[in-house]
Amino acid sequence: MKNETTFEEEDELDLKKSKTWATGMPAVKSSLEHVYSNAGVARGTEALMKLNQKRGFDCPSCAWPDPDDERATAEFCENGAKAVASEATQDTITREFFEKYSIADLEAKSDAWHERQGRIAEPMVKLPGASHYTAISWAEVFKLIAAELKALATPDEAIFYTSGRTSNEAAFLYQLLVRLYGTNNLPDCSNMCHESSGAAMNSAVGVGKGTVTLEEIYEADTILDIGQNPGTNHPRMLSALERAVENGGKVVAINPLKEAGLLSFANPQKPMGLLNKGTKITSQYLQVKPNGDHALLRAVAKTWLAWEEAGEPVFDHKFIEHHTLGLDDYIKAIEASDWESLLADCGIERAEIEKLARTMLRGKRKLITCWAMGLTQHRNAVATIREVVNVHLLVGAIGRPGAGLCPVRGHSNVQGDRTMGIFEKMPAEFHDQLDEVFEFESPRAHGFDVVMSIQAMQQGKGKVFIGMGGNFVQASPDTAYTAEALTKCSLTCHVSTKLNRSHLVTGKTALILPCLGRSDRDDGESGDQYVTCENSMGMVQRSQGSLAPVSSELKSEVGIIAGIGKELIGDTATVRWDYLAGDYDRIRNLIEKVIPGFHNFNARMRKEGVLELPNLAAQRIWSTASKKAEFSNSEVQTMKVAEGHLILQTLRSHDQYNTTVYGMDDRYRGIGHARRIVFLNPEDLRDFGLKPTQQVDLTSHWKGKMTVSEKWQAIPYEIPRGHAAAYFPEANVLVPVESVAEISNTPTSKGIEISVAASAE
Repeated sequence: MKNETTFEEEDELDLKKSKTWATGMPAVKSSLEHVYSNAGVARGTEALMKLNQKRGFDCPSCAWPDPDDERATAEFCENGAKAVASEATQDTITREFFEKYSIADLEAKSDAWHERQGRIAEPMVKLPGASHYTAISWAEVFKLIAAELKALATPDEAIFYTSGRTSNEAAFLYQLLVRLYGTNNLPDCSNMCHESSGAAMNSAVGVGKGTVTLEEIYEADTILDIGQNPGTNHPRMLSALERAVENGGKVVAINPLKEAGLLSFANPQKPMGLLNKGTKITSQYLQVKPNGDHALLRAVAKTWLAWEEAGEPVFDHKFIEHHTLGLDDYIKAIEASDWESLLADCGIERAEIEKLARTMLRGKRKLITCWAMGLTQHRNAVATIREVVNVHLLVGAIGRPGAGLCPVRGHSNVQGDRTMGIFEKMPAEFHDQLDEVFEFESPRAHGFDVVMSIQAMQQGKGKVFIGMGGNFVQASPDTAYTAEALTKCSLTCHVSTKLNRSHLVTGKTALILPCLGRSDRDDGESGDQYVTCENSMGMVQRSQGSLAPVSSELKSEVGIIAGIGKELIGDTATVRWDYLAGDYDRIRNLIEKVIPGFHNFNARMRKEGVLELPNLAAQRIWSTASKKAEFSNSEVQTMKVAEGHLILQTLRSHDQYNTTVYGMDDRYRGIGHARRIVFLNPEDLRDFGLKPTQQVDLTSHWKGKMTVSEKWQAIPYEIPRGHAAAYFPEANVLVPVESVAEISNTPTSKGIEISVAASAE
């Protein structure tokens, strides 16, 4: 694989003024164009009308929850419509396609071109030394995988990756297969995104997921939105924020870039929204310096402490006394933080911080903080999220109505996959229950996460890679290093719906296994099957596709896992693979036996279609070692770079979801026909002697190592000085694989030290 992704269809950059509002009629038009041009009017309409409906299928893009009350007829956003359009296409990739295009030919095509080619229609194999993929039967697939896995010296030489789109039923069966085989090497996309949230929250409050419901978002007095861009990444969240504002709540945005969706929302479900007339979302917008969030939150705490000492009742002393530990040490940490450093590190004026501090105390102190990768992908991510928890603990804003923590998860079932056991270091009680139900001794040694998996493959310790969904090469850091690691494997195998770049980075032998999508009808032994997914707020809902599959060769993820298990493990006294794959109720019965909160799983899914998992922190029951919610007292640290260098963050365009690129535009940021661009503060641009749209080279710096990425277009943008932003996956080549968050080991994709220089003529 080449170190750089090429985009032969890029046209001349069309640069416009960035938007000050999101959605409206342009989003409706874009949604319908994508759906009808890909799926056709009849098939596309059927898909849209069942998307996120109670007896329909769950959106395959983000994990934002569905309303409990009446749902709109069009209960989807532009991103969801694009994801469904992509999945519902009737264009197919068959053996003839791979006869026409060699792997080298496909490497030269862009990610957007790969996405447009259609659904993979039959299993394909690249044999040792071959330049093309060729067709292979499912029976041969399962024999090949089993043979490769059995040939390893130890099960720990195999790596089993999972993306966040895998259903609960498939995820549970997958982790069972992997542990029966004998390893905990279960890296997943959480390792690259919200692992820092889980690490911080589990330590502080004993749960790694959000503690609030969608209804509480509606009723909050104050919502902090930190390091997150809902307009592009979770558009349906905008309607929840709008409803909160209409109910009298205030939203404060804390983000280095001004993002359209956080400024104003033109709700397409309303007549004025279709006329592009929006509701103002934020009452205060703080363009914090990159990695300045910890300093800003500590400054809020310092402000509150001063008010408390002056006699104003700020802290919730009753809550603190009965439910927390560590306040005294945290107070000392606040007192040791000096104002000059805090203001310099966050880049926000003291008057604005005091305004924020006052807003957070308004009303009944129903305070909710939402965040995403802007917090989680920094070196000090865990410490920063612990600081989010700290300020909530000071005012008792966890575990009472309308107050709590809301890490906004990305892919649609990433939270559910973790609940099902997709994790390299599940707690002992999970293993104990798994062992009891399935009558074996599951491996207890911690497995590889994503970064460890990449390093293991580089070192020859990881020899077989199996990916259950996703686009591992493009999603991972240090693209060239990751690609080289995969090529050292004896087998790489990807379960996928569409062609992506990871299929072109092969081990000695490579497989592409085509699976059903979320919208596809899944015919089982007992009739049409449904699956379940868990959203960001711990609600499990059923999902049942209805579209006719585009090929009879497509298998469900459950069917593929069962096929591997039957050939690799064989039936046991407690696991009959074909039996489980024939009726997913049987898998749900097993989930109920192993995982707390799933009692009467099948009955509740059939009757109600939704199941709310227990959240002990929301009940003020703390599953920490001390059985208390714990303050942290870490020193505020901010990323520092060399003179003349910048801090680069990667981000999505509005025409992509995760690594899937639907087109070449970024409507809200005013970018058309291009993706290889870097946003820079106009003054930084001037100081570097650069002109707007000039081609530049970006060089990342990590412990003496330099990685150069050539020919980006420099775009002036409203962004703090010393900051730069570029789209991923293109910019992932600049993320050092060794640069990770402390404790969580998450790649620091929001904190990359770079230098910028004009490209050679």
